[in-house]
Amino acid sequence: MELFNQEDTMFPLSYAEILQRVRAIDPVKYSSTRNYINGAITHLSPYISRGIISTKFILSEVLKKGYKPAQIEKFIQELAWRDYWQQVWIAKGDAINEDLKHPQNPVSNHSISKSIVDATTGVEALDSGIDTLYKTGYMHNHLRMYTAAVACNMGHSHWKVPAHWMYYHLLDADWASNALSWQWVSGANANKKYVANQDNINKYCFTTQKNTFLDVPYEAFASMQIPEVLKDTPEIKLKTQLPKQNAFEIDSALPTCIYNFYNLDPLWKNDISANRILLLEPSHFKAYPVSQKTIDFILNISKENIDGIQIYVGEFKDLVTDYKFTNIHFKEHPLNQHYQGTEESRDWMFDVTGYFPSFFSFWKKCKKQLTY
Repeated sequence: MELFNQEDTMFPLSYAEILQRVRAIDPVKYSSTRNYINGAITHLSPYISRGIISTKFILSEVLKKGYKPAQIEKFIQELAWRDYWQQVWIAKGDAINEDLKHPQNPVSNHSISKSIVDATTGVEALDSGIDTLYKTGYMHNHLRMYTAAVACNMGHSHWKVPAHWMYYHLLDADWASNALSWQWVSGANANKKYVANQDNINKYCFTTQKNTFLDVPYEAFASMQIPEVLKDTPEIKLKTQLPKQNAFEIDSALPTCIYNFYNLDPLWKNDISANRILLLEPSHFKAYPVSQKTIDFILNISKENIDGIQIYVGEFKDLVTDYKFTNIHFKEHPLNQHYQGTEESRDWMFDVTGYFPSFFSFWKKCKKQLTY
């Protein structure tokens, strides 16, 4: 059964095509249909996560169409969630790699169910969504929540390994959004867990399935034992194969702009002559491994849109030592704290920074900066 028949070309590489996708957004329809797997979602998440476009830019383009914030508040909120997770990461740093608010409970293993990895849970929507993730590097947000709920709250897997597994396969891999969302589902970053039964999945995925381990009333979840299909949790290995380093040319008289996994902005400093280097640090990808599909995506999209981009496979300190750079520019990110040079801010929708314990406390501050 193919619920999500998508080709792996669903994410074009050219900046012109990305802009077309931004300008095609229907924020009203998005708000009313986004939870359905065929909803009017934007498919912009890989470009946001890779820093090609920003939430601020998307909001600006949508407002140019004449919408008032009150008409599209849900759409703006969903963009703001992305900025919120980033602000939590900036404020908390490596603390997001552990249970942030509460210990997840219960936890029976620190792996992930084999049936989830193999897409053989028996829940058709879930299995089809996982297959699509492997083929395209994308999974609908609702299916991400369903998968996390099954892994953590049905299979009692601690959130961290399953979160890394999903991050590994996502073209829009963003550790803040991914880790903190998995924690939210598992109850480690929320005051309650998220669960969904088969009726809920059928509604939003247009299936009619019955008699699965999720085909129970919500009150049954509290006492549910781990379903047999989720009990096998072998160790999984996630490893990134980085490209081989090729020789490249450097003009020592020019400034050097450092691009990386989280910054592939084609407009950044495109008005100056500069050495433009895509830095792929082995230490980064050891801590946060991603698939070959994701590596190919960042290599191809950077070459497509950033003139003169050259690839350096190695650590930042070795790059500086090897090429004696002195005038280095880079964009701020929690994983760039070891960089040295001129740090520039990312684009944010709102001038709201710091840690907020909940999204809606963050949103309350943001909303004041919108003109209603």
